Amino acid sequence: MPRRIETHLLNGPAGKLEALLEPPEDGEPRAAALVCHPHPLFGGTLHNKVVYRTARALRNSGCVVLRFNFRGVGGSQGEHADGVGEIEDARAALGWLRARYPGLPYTLAGFSFGSRVILSLGCDLQDAARLIALGFPAKRERVDFLASCTAPKIFIQSTGDEYGPPAEMEAFYAQVSEPKRLIWVEAEDHFFAGGLDGLEAAIGQVVR
Repeated sequence: MPRRIETHLLNGPAGKLEALLEPPEDGEPRAAALVCHPHPLFGGTLHNKVVYRTARALRNSGCVVLRFNFRGVGGSQGEHADGVGEIEDARAALGWLRARYPGLPYTLAGFSFGSRVILSLGCDLQDAARLIALGFPAKRERVDFLASCTAPKIFIQSTGDEYGPPAEMEAFYAQVSEPKRLIWVEAEDHFFAGGLDGLEAAIGQVVR
């Protein structure tokens, strides 16, 4: 049976947002998940391999998954807005997903730039089942708002991540409030080269 996938143009704060909705492989969804892609100005799209693998792991764990392009990427309207506008894009996409599947618990997941977006949104909303931050760029990001965020936070990091290497990531993680969890995946770089199977397994473990 071929994988089911729906294409959508969602109403966003800066225009239409190009999106893909994918139900779980078997049965009705037990949860919903929104997945955010890496930095738009450096080639990040909803088709990024880490984003794709994340979506697949979530689907295999029983989630219906929405991934979308931030403003100005692919078929999404608007222009890059330094992360501030992109948080509002994610808020709009999540609103659409929750209206489509009312009552389901939801997960927010994001890779790199997308991890900062979902942490900011999830810590603001405070009702997500979990926030999954993949490849968080600990060398570049401030941690202030995470020191008081009580949403469940899961960080999944490549052991070879040049933007969040072990020493910097551990120092950052120590400042993050509970509940939290840090999972290391053996991989060569920020994009989980050589470790994508391990990444999927880690996501499946925390969601199941």
